[in-house]
Amino acid sequence: MKRILIIQTASLGDVILSTPLIEKLHVFYPNTKIDFLLKYGYEGVLRRHPYLHHVIVWDKTDKKYSNLLELIRIFREKKYDLVVNVQRFASSGLITALSGAKVKIGFNKNPLSIFFSKRIKHKISTEINSPHEIERNLNLIEYLTDKSKYPMRLYPQNHDYAMVSQYKTKRYITLSPGSLWFTKQFPKAKWVEFVASIDHDMVVYMLGSPKEKDLCDEIIVESNHVNSLNLAGKLTFLESSALMKDAVMNYVNDSAPMHMASAMNAPVAAIFCSTVPEFGFGPKSDNSRIIQTSEKLDCRPCGLHGVNSCPKKHFNCSLTIKNEQLLSLIQ
Repeated sequence: MKRILIIQTASLGDVILSTPLIEKLHVFYPNTKIDFLLKYGYEGVLRRHPYLHHVIVWDKTDKKYSNLLELIRIFREKKYDLVVNVQRFASSGLITALSGAKVKIGFNKNPLSIFFSKRIKHKISTEINSPHEIERNLNLIEYLTDKSKYPMRLYPQNHDYAMVSQYKTKRYITLSPGSLWFTKQFPKAKWVEFVASIDHDMVVYMLGSPKEKDLCDEIIVESNHVNSLNLAGKLTFLESSALMKDAVMNYVNDSAPMHMASAMNAPVAAIFCSTVPEFGFGPKSDNSRIIQTSEKLDCRPCGLHGVNSCPKKHFNCSLTIKNEQLLSLIQ
């Protein structure tokens, strides 16, 4: 094969969960040019990736469908030998179906998978020992490679490490308190309680997007932890990943920062509120800790992706998590 295209235009976390495909395809087809299609805004996470030929961006914010048609035209000109569609939405299915690639692989949940050369089953359950999402993704190319597993991996450059070196002079932890979904996000009051109980000799760095800057500011002010710094919106994806690498611990929700830490094999403590790790989206670092309620709640999980408010109005899946569960990991 001369050219391969990987498609994942969903969330940042989904892009990172797709990186094992890059690693494995490079090993089995080292002379093949691998391109990656993702959504505008997330291209920085794959910047200067050593195994990617082109990172291609789909801008959905303006002229979404005319941009989609232009992408399809470009892909047909490139004459890919293989398209691997990791996404399960119709738009990516249309790109795959019309790509003109010799082989088109994707999940059977994609509405247009009938037009793929090969359709792979994708099943999410709450059963114990259910496969992780990276294993489900690797199933897409198993018949072209083998059954071996490959890790998530990001590649910060020297200048990314240089940028955050100023923050590594003392022992530190990072907190990524935000989430796209309310029921996936550990409540602000619980974050405040945790940060207030941390020894002031430990530096606390807040990470996140510009949208989470105010939340991080409020946690710092209300916790009165004098050795805290809000870096939300100030670091790139790869700079944040480089900072996570040497932290004593990285505290995250069930969200993209968890996968960033895993892709760096950085220590990570993942807080699961309404969702459960059995879905297959948990942390994969060697030093991975799961933090969740010990209470048996018949309403948990209330959804795969979280929801905008607690359906039961009590949010006990988060409020019953004890501060000691977080604090004990750095004492």
